[in-house]
Amino acid sequence: MARGMELPEIEAAEWLNTEAPLTLAALRGRVVVIEAFQMLCPGCVSHGLPQVQRLRQTFDVRDVMVLGLHAVFEHHAAMTPVALRAFLHEYRIRFPVAVDAPGAGALPRTMAAWGLEGTPTLLLLDRQGILRARHFGQVPDMALGAEVMALVAEPAGG
Repeated sequence: MARGMELPEIEAAEWLNTEAPLTLAALRGRVVVIEAFQMLCPGCVSHGLPQVQRLRQTFDVRDVMVLGLHAVFEHHAAMTPVALRAFLHEYRIRFPVAVDAPGAGALPRTMAAWGLEGTPTLLLLDRQGILRARHFGQVPDMALGAEVMALVAEPAGG
């Protein structure tokens, strides 16, 4: 998906750390940070997930919503929802996490629909639900904080 467009909705097999499934449409009005990850991805565990946890601690949830997308495209047998629940507990990940629905091929549905290259991938949506940034791999903390703050500072109406 190109910057400046709305993302298709998340196609989740299930949601963790939330009482009800979430939609991108329902989150309009807030900046949305989405971390696409796999629990066996070294870059996700060492950098991506800790970074979005820091974002979640830094910004008010009324302004910035952090979501995880567990997008498994390899080692399927090892990365089950049961293992993911234990992983989220052990790493104290409290933000909502969608388990990407299996696709027809190797890629899960949301990952394929969004054209993601792999994990970790971080996506930033503005308050109108428009994709404003897409980062594959590591993003420096200061650069990401500046990007998020710029989106938070934008007027709610665009």
